[in-house]
Amino acid sequence: MLHNEARHPDGLIIPHRRALGLASDHAGFPMKGFVHDLLGQHCDEVISLGAESSEPVDFPDVTRKAVDLILKGRVERVVLVCGTGAGACIAANKVAGIRAAVANDTYVARQCVIHDDVNVLCIGAWIIGPQIASDVIRAFLAAEFSTEEHFRRRVEKLAALEREARGGT
Repeated sequence: MLHNEARHPDGLIIPHRRALGLASDHAGFPMKGFVHDLLGQHCDEVISLGAESSEPVDFPDVTRKAVDLILKGRVERVVLVCGTGAGACIAANKVAGIRAAVANDTYVARQCVIHDDVNVLCIGAWIIGPQIASDVIRAFLAAEFSTEEHFRRRVEKLAALEREARGGT
């Protein structure tokens, strides 16, 4: 284990990152502080956006600001917390270069990175509690995109779909 990694009792090795992004809407706000503290264990800086209270905010606006952190190179990964994770995931996947998934269990959180190079994890604060959220986020952070050619080829095809949708080739 390297000095810039953390090993957890479940055996996961999580690389320490320079920064991670976090955003929530009002539905995810009650879990935001917990997630912020968890992410802070695995990076030098948590860039936190979105709701600062339970006052309603629009998840598409919050999501856009959060995924811009990836597009501008400030972070490699973002965690979005809303009621179910679905709305934030839909909004994130509208942005070229973003691959978001809803994961409310560790298997999906790991596989979506390994197979699909997901860079945005969406979790539902109404669906899972803090312990499961912690396990899911750690699985997401520990996972790395596979070097196997068939996974790389498939993700490149996703990028081609994005270019096609924008009118490019």
